[in-house]
Amino acid sequence: MTIADSVFPMDNVASCILLPPEEENRIVSELIKESELNLKEGNLYYVISNRWFSRWQSYVGPCVGMLSVDKQSSDGHNANMTHPKIADRPGPIDNSDIISKGNSCDNNNLDIHRMLEEGTDYVLVPEKVWERLLEWYKGGPALPRKLISQGHEHKQYNVEVYPLSLKVTDARDKRQSIVKLSRKATIGELHELVCKIKGVEQNKACIWDYFNLNKQSLLTVSDPKTLEDANLIMDQDILLEVSLDRDGSSHSGMDSMGNELALVPLEPSRSSMSIAGGPTMSNGHSTGSSFSLYQGSSVSSSLTNMDDRYDVYKGERGGLAGLQNLGNTCFMNSSIQCLVHTPPLSEYFLQDYSDEINMDNPLGMCGELALAFGDLLRKLWSSGRTAIAPRAFKSKLARFAPQFSGYNQHDSQELLAFLLDGLHEDLNRVKQKPYIEMKDSDGRPDEEVASECWKNHMARNDSLIVDVCQGQYKSTLVCPVCGKISITFDPFMYLSLPLPSTVTRTMTITVFYCDGSGLPMPYTVTVLKHGSCRDLCQALGIACCLKSDEMLLLAEVYEHKIYRYLENPMEPLNSIKDDEHIVAYRVKSGARKTKVEIMHRWLDNMKAGDRKLFGTPLVTYLVEDPQFGANIEASVHKMLEPLRKAYSSSKSHDGKENGFISAGSDEQSNISNTQSESQSLTTGNKEQEGTSCGESSFQLVLTNECCLSCEPIEKASFIKPNQVVRVFLDWTDKEHELYDASYLRDLPEVHKTGFTVKKTRQEAISLFSCLEAFLTEEPLGPDDMWYCPRCKEHRQATKKLDLWKLPEILVFHLKRFSYSRYLKNKLDTFVNFPIHNLDLTKYVKSKDGPSYVYDLYAISNHYGGLGGGHYTAYCKLIDENKWFHFDDSHVSSVTEAEIKSSAAYVLFYQRNRIKGQMEGETSQVHTV
Repeated sequence: MTIADSVFPMDNVASCILLPPEEENRIVSELIKESELNLKEGNLYYVISNRWFSRWQSYVGPCVGMLSVDKQSSDGHNANMTHPKIADRPGPIDNSDIISKGNSCDNNNLDIHRMLEEGTDYVLVPEKVWERLLEWYKGGPALPRKLISQGHEHKQYNVEVYPLSLKVTDARDKRQSIVKLSRKATIGELHELVCKIKGVEQNKACIWDYFNLNKQSLLTVSDPKTLEDANLIMDQDILLEVSLDRDGSSHSGMDSMGNELALVPLEPSRSSMSIAGGPTMSNGHSTGSSFSLYQGSSVSSSLTNMDDRYDVYKGERGGLAGLQNLGNTCFMNSSIQCLVHTPPLSEYFLQDYSDEINMDNPLGMCGELALAFGDLLRKLWSSGRTAIAPRAFKSKLARFAPQFSGYNQHDSQELLAFLLDGLHEDLNRVKQKPYIEMKDSDGRPDEEVASECWKNHMARNDSLIVDVCQGQYKSTLVCPVCGKISITFDPFMYLSLPLPSTVTRTMTITVFYCDGSGLPMPYTVTVLKHGSCRDLCQALGIACCLKSDEMLLLAEVYEHKIYRYLENPMEPLNSIKDDEHIVAYRVKSGARKTKVEIMHRWLDNMKAGDRKLFGTPLVTYLVEDPQFGANIEASVHKMLEPLRKAYSSSKSHDGKENGFISAGSDEQSNISNTQSESQSLTTGNKEQEGTSCGESSFQLVLTNECCLSCEPIEKASFIKPNQVVRVFLDWTDKEHELYDASYLRDLPEVHKTGFTVKKTRQEAISLFSCLEAFLTEEPLGPDDMWYCPRCKEHRQATKKLDLWKLPEILVFHLKRFSYSRYLKNKLDTFVNFPIHNLDLTKYVKSKDGPSYVYDLYAISNHYGGLGGGHYTAYCKLIDENKWFHFDDSHVSSVTEAEIKSSAAYVLFYQRNRIKGQMEGETSQVHTV
């Protein structure tokens, strides 16, 4: 029996309320909308297994406001497809697959498995939705969770799926108990819960922050701070001590199991004067400073003690301290180690920077992030090799960036971007940012525009981060309609470089001849992933040796029909899905009058003439407006000519090669010779009876964009230009003997994801190839359209980036992760990057700046796949010219040859000052 069975018996189905599925959908959708309009802290949400919820959604259909569980794309032609068959009504709600083993049948505080993913393993529904589902289906068990708010200036609401779990160690007998409560609960509420569980009066109990089994700080019952503000983290220890009565006896006289105990005096602690999250070392010893950043006092009081705190760290530099993993915080540890080993930052934060703290910047964090980072950096540089627990910093980070709260894995580069931006705003020397209206380039020299843009940027942004980490690039936008050129010069703090495999896309397209001069042939080409149909046609044209007087007409084939023509050259390629079938027809340039679509039907005489479409339609153009249907017949026969099989008979078969008519044979060009064999190919909805072999039985159907006329057109009817004539060819066994239809059937997908070939060793790509891909001109995506001031409309402009000036610290982010609606992927491609003398001179447009030669000093690494990966860092102690591997709390020495791997994710370079100061020296581009 499952837990769900014991809590809510599942055999009581008869008592469930039965409603039509569409009515259930309507009610739930309305309740979801209502809950979204009344978001407030404390609202209850319920966790439901996605295994059950997906069956329910398949039964009622997608609900408004809920994540759809079916993987069907809702865009494009799929929107017009027939809705899939509705599934059967699901059974009672069953959450047993997400509940942790060991839970009791009691429905209070049931645990769910750690590391479950919302939308994949479970869904969250508002309280009223849960009540309705429970009313309709019964089952369970109920897993209520509260909505909490997180953030400083901009609050975010999150459902606390995993409450804070703390291990309570009873000092009387060293036994441990587990307490669970919200991280938004106060220390007073923690006192009350612990004392209730242990049977101790609150005025007799003292509770300590017992992180790493060392007393860190006393958690006083009167403290109004939340557990999150007190830096308590998941699964950490707290210590319960029971004080003595005046008569010398313990209040309870018993341990937590009811056994009589000796007296337990309240042990005085060395750190009794320290504050939670302050400069107490991880080994429990105080640093000797009374300064604390996190005792709830104002930043100004913190700044008052800056000089005292500086004395603590002065002269105690090390840089070999690790960072303890607090629960999937390796992403944070990796980024922090790279930053604290950035020479300009370490030099700055090891000095007194209090004068540059900007507490009034509305875009900053009141200086608290800079102070927290500086405090952590000083600990790391002063503790020798003792690992530091960054609890206080993580707590501060969660306050200002709720997206990094909790204990899930995150992206080290996203954290790095937040830290650089946050440190900049907290240290911004500009107290009042002026309003500056940006001017258009209007054909002015690049040097003038770039200087003006940088001056305007510095008028609003002036900090250490700008001084050492910010560069400038040139952005050129060109309108594809009016040709308007817009040039801007924008600052950057890091460069996100795509890997070539994330920039390009491999597509397989079958090319057909519209004049019947050759057999269809598939071609696989590589194009820009965010390119246009024009790029695809250019690549195909080169692959198939397109003639100068020819052009390609792209079309999508769906269910053996032409679903759409891709005639707009600026149509984005991301509108073509990998599982679609795309064909290209070679047509004469300018031959855009009347299209003839030739579709194929299998005529099964054994089943009373049952017709079913098969194969790929053929397309040709009528250069002249046809007066008679015979012209269309001739075009049809000409298109089929390459498919004719060669037979050994008394007739001569000159010109046949490999069983097919060769393109240059007289037999192929003589249409009249083939008509006698092809008279049995019929078209239309019904084969005409009594037709002799010498007469054509073609029946034509005209189509346009809006409708399809099923009425047959007389042969002598006049067909207007620019219309589409659709011809249906009914194939029987006789036609299959004459023609090889396999060339029409075997149409490959654009990209066969399930097909794998024998893997070969992947070639390394260079950092330079990634940079060149970043600087390649490409069209903007459909979701990133540019408003053209001349057209007064949003256009899919082409964008070109160029480097203009580079900073002292240059950060490269290798875009290894790609995300789409239903697919997440990581590329483990090895990127070969220089360690010394990275020369970027040829990539920088401005030649007036300092040296553009760089040396590597830090790497943030990512190992493994998505979700279950691990981050580490390689950092160089420049003074010692040695590299070290920082793997959370473990630090080890590595050689320079070991730091290159396919795990490299973020690269940190510093300008080579010696190289740049060598007069007359020329540095070659470092090739890898």
